Amino acid sequence: MSKAPRAETQTDETTETRNDAYGKVSERVAAAYASAGEKLEANPLAALLGGIAIGAIAGALLPRLEKEKELLAPLGEKIGDAARAALDAGKTAGTGALADAGLTQDQIRGQVSKLVEQALKAASDAGSAALEAARESASANR
Repeated sequence: MSKAPRAETQTDETTETRNDAYGKVSERVAAAYASAGEKLEANPLAALLGGIAIGAIAGALLPRLEKEKELLAPLGEKIGDAARAALDAGKTAGTGALADAGLTQDQIRGQVSKLVEQALKAASDAGSAALEAARESASANR
């Protein structure tokens, strides 16, 4: 009968250790997201561009199934045609508006590049903070 209380104590300690580790990781991730959020609040376009870049990378890495290609090809063509028409209209309107504002293509490229760098850095900082919190938690549990 002396084994039951010891096993229960070990289970309680394991649960407590796990909860502590989870809490530490959660706090670090929340802090990283808050920090990234503050940085991106100042420039929401960076968040949009970062999201697009991450989505494009994820989409490129995921394999396509033959059935998926077969079922979605007609829809993809329609969406592609509509997107090209919208892009052309937006490009024409945007080019005119930028020219009216006196902005050059080089200035715009520089700003977009800066925004992408900021978005990638914010995502990297959040990931690094989460990884560090997980490492600290793992080393504390040893």
